[in-house]
Amino acid sequence: MTVRISRSLLAEIDAACNAAAPCEACGLLFGEARAIMRWQASENVAATPETHFEIDPAALFAAIRAERAGGPTLLGYWHSHPNGDASPSVTDAAMASPDGKLWLIAARGEASLWRAVPDGERHGRFDPVPLAVTQG
Repeated sequence: MTVRISRSLLAEIDAACNAAAPCEACGLLFGEARAIMRWQASENVAATPETHFEIDPAALFAAIRAERAGGPTLLGYWHSHPNGDASPSVTDAAMASPDGKLWLIAARGEASLWRAVPDGERHGRFDPVPLAVTQG
């Protein structure tokens, strides 16, 4: 299943990644099953943000509570790889829960999309998801 995202949203995420470099940037993705319609930056609370990311739990819990109250659907997460590789790392796989959420990885103007699943084809945790970039 292809998921859409607008070129402008990707540009905004890329700008957040550039502003955080050399640390990893991270946050949340919102929308509907086939479209990422909104994103939110989160503080990276990892002990070593230069090489790892951890979304601020308060931001994550607030998004989950808002969704349960009828707010926007939390589709998944995004983070940057300042090293320039937009593929999930072994560390990403170890940290990901196989909950079916989307993971958008941004690196130097490139982006890839993955779904966290049990026994995924990448590192046993992620399956690739086609990402369609639309105008807007």
